[in-house]
Amino acid sequence: MLIEEYFQQIQSLASSYSFVHSESITYDKRATYIGFIKGAIYMVDGSVLHIREFVNAERELDRYMYAYHYQQSDSLVFRYDNAAHAQPKNLAPIVHHKHDGSESCIVPCEAPSLADVLDEIRALFAGGKPER
Repeated sequence: MLIEEYFQQIQSLASSYSFVHSESITYDKRATYIGFIKGAIYMVDGSVLHIREFVNAERELDRYMYAYHYQQSDSLVFRYDNAAHAQPKNLAPIVHHKHDGSESCIVPCEAPSLADVLDEIRALFAGGKPER
């Protein structure tokens, strides 16, 4: 798909959740299929999801870099990203992971999509336990 189509999907997704108050997202087309997305999605309770994605949408969506940082006031609730974290010499670096409420707590996981992250936030709003 063209990068503009992916940008439109992100814009539509952000506005499709009832707990989303507003969003401020910039879309930077780098090539026909490649782009950078950066911004914030503001929730009705004052919490905010900061997002960054550097993607190639030519075939399957390939996110070269992503970060989804969800916080309430100045406190981290969770963050997903793919910045490699060093491990002891006998272990491979952790690439796809979640910071669960603390910068020092890193849990390996599958790479979530923005929809996955918004669904997790929806579960928090509903008082349920998130899937991840």
